[in-house]
Amino acid sequence: MKKIIQFAVVLSFGYTGLFAQQKHSQKLTTVFEDQDHQLTGVAVSASERVFTNYPRWGEPYRYALVEVTGTSTSVPFPDESWNEWKGTGDKMKHFLCVQAVIIDDQNSMWVVDAGSTQPSQDNDKGQKLVKINLTTNTVERVYPLAGASDGKSYMNDTRIDTRKKLAYITNSNEGGIVIVDLVSGKARQVLYMAKATQTDPAYQVKRNGKTLLRDGQPFHVQSDGIALSPDGKQLYFKALTDNSLYHISTADLNNELLSEAELEKKVVFDGKFTTSDGMAFDHKGNLYLGDLEGRKIIRITPSLKTETVIPANEELAWPDSYHITKDGWLYISCSRIDEQPQFHQGKSERKGSYKIYKIHL
Repeated sequence: MKKIIQFAVVLSFGYTGLFAQQKHSQKLTTVFEDQDHQLTGVAVSASERVFTNYPRWGEPYRYALVEVTGTSTSVPFPDESWNEWKGTGDKMKHFLCVQAVIIDDQNSMWVVDAGSTQPSQDNDKGQKLVKINLTTNTVERVYPLAGASDGKSYMNDTRIDTRKKLAYITNSNEGGIVIVDLVSGKARQVLYMAKATQTDPAYQVKRNGKTLLRDGQPFHVQSDGIALSPDGKQLYFKALTDNSLYHISTADLNNELLSEAELEKKVVFDGKFTTSDGMAFDHKGNLYLGDLEGRKIIRITPSLKTETVIPANEELAWPDSYHITKDGWLYISCSRIDEQPQFHQGKSERKGSYKIYKIHL
């Protein structure tokens, strides 16, 4: 009997070791790649349709939003017309500069259009939130954001609370969070230029030991990444160019009786973790972020413990946005922002294509 138990222990240990090796050797799977056009976002529908978007940051530029049809093929979405902005016409019927795309827990698509990328005296730069029905592949509603932002604002990322019927959008130029009532269409901005929505001016993002400089100055972007806790009670956010993470209860955030000063006091500082662009929760309450400087993916547990999900990997060239499916696949878009000419005296240092990967958690 003793020998049988010993054998069983050895056998069990062997299988455990094999499982650990398989888990450790898991590799990123390429879902889509684009050799020419810089993508930023990724969204996956309940039926596993994959979408990505392209901000209008420079040439070459073709479409704002596409559905992936193969590892290197795609089609404009929801149609050609929405992707054909010529500089004139109805700004509410065309994409100007799509910064983010997500799919909510009811399988509706939401698109953040930052509008014109240039500062403007006219607050209506075409900033909007667009809802798309994935059953009919048509635009269901457009939410103008000009009343909640100004000509300098840059609408960046969003999360949708389908229970409260609210959208939260980060303003990454000045710092702030825009709240959209998805029933009335009313939009307002809170925590505008608050400390928590501003990057730490002393922090310098570095790659390979060198500070990222734009126009000779350290690269700074305000509130960018945003994530809604699975129960919808907490909203997490952070500036792109430092490692601080904050959250606030959505009850406080939506209390219009609180002044800006009172609201700012409700913000909770969670600690210093990593520089990250986007971020996303899984259903267990783990928060996934990218490490832009270290080319890694980490997660922060509900107890604020940091765990490495994907160790340093040069394939993760500026992990940008994330989507976690119900069956545990993590999708990651890589936008190679730190290799762009603006950070290298006008000369591109891009070492590969723009990609979307997936890995099973």
